[in-house]
This record gives sequence, structure tokens and C-alpha cells, in this order.
Amino acid sequence: MAELVLNFTEYRLLVEQAPILIWRANTSSECDYFNQRWLEFTGRTMEQEAGNGWTEGVHPDDFQNCLSIYLDHFAQRKPFEMTYRLRRHDGVFRWIFDRGVPFDDDQGNFAGYIGSCHDVTESLQAQEALKAARERELQELRGLLSICSHCKRIRNDQGDWEQLESYISHHSRADFSHGLCPECLRKHYAELDL
Repeated sequence: MAELVLNFTEYRLLVEQAPILIWRANTSSECDYFNQRWLEFTGRTMEQEAGNGWTEGVHPDDFQNCLSIYLDHFAQRKPFEMTYRLRRHDGVFRWIFDRGVPFDDDQGNFAGYIGSCHDVTESLQAQEALKAARERELQELRGLLSICSHCKRIRNDQGDWEQLESYISHHSRADFSHGLCPECLRKHYAELDL
């Protein structure tokens, strides 16, 4: 198989048009490169993002943690992963998963960090919605139900007595099909001689 060799133009095209946000930091921890996708996402120029300018887009509530993770790992030259909110070009904060790794130059000397970021907002929102739905379901199941010992009706949230089947149908996805267990069949329909 022939070896695939990319020229500089092809390589640059791959990096600039990759469907992820890419950044690079020099040995002093200041960012000196952002790909086109990053700049489109933030709506800012390379000059605005360079150095520590990119931090202006980090949500204030996430800023300190983001900076601590970045600088602590940078000092130790260890890979890191973190999630934080970054302001998009339209002013909306989006959750970003950022992974940074140290890299070396051709002589094997530490040259800085390269990182990639993915917008994970929809994934996190879906997880939160699922968690909330589970919590609602658990809350429904945790409550005590008043049930009549004789007729087996349940007192609902409005204080009315409701048939067991009706109550469960309204509070779950359960459907009912009625039948008779063998004991009740013998007890209540013995005269049918089934």
C-alpha cells in the first residue's frame, strides 16, 4: 500500500476544518493558536483569543476551576480533561469538553500543549432530563399510599378514593388486563365447576 503523505496545505485544511475546536499553547501556557472552528464558535479573532484572551469567554462560575485545572496540569506536564461553559458567538454559553495534552518539538523538548474541545451541551441536557425523570419517578414510588383494606381503592392527591387500576394507570405506564387467580376462581366461582 502506498504511504499517504500530506503536504502542508492539506494538513492545514484538516486542522482548520476538523469538526472540533482545536487550540495550542506555548511553553509559557499562553495560547498561540486556535483553529477556524474555534474562531467561528466564539465569533472572535485570533488576536482576541491569543494569550489568555480566550478566558474572557469562560463562564464566570467555571473560570476558577477551569484555570486551576489548566495551570496545575500544565505545570506537571500531564494531560487533562475538563468541562466548562464557553460563550458562543451569539452570547449563549455552551458546555465544552476540553482535553489538553503536552507535546514535544522535533528535538524532544517540551513545546507546550495541544487541545481539542467538543460542544457537549445537548448530551449534558439529555443526561439532566433523564436524571430529572428518574427522580420524579422515584418520588412517586417513595410516597405512602392510603389504600382501603376492604375495597382496595387508593386515596389520590386530591383526597378522592380511586380504583387501584385507575390510579396506577395515571401514575405509571402500566396497563391492566383482568383475570382471576386460581384461588379466587375456586373461592368465588366454585359453582361453575371449572
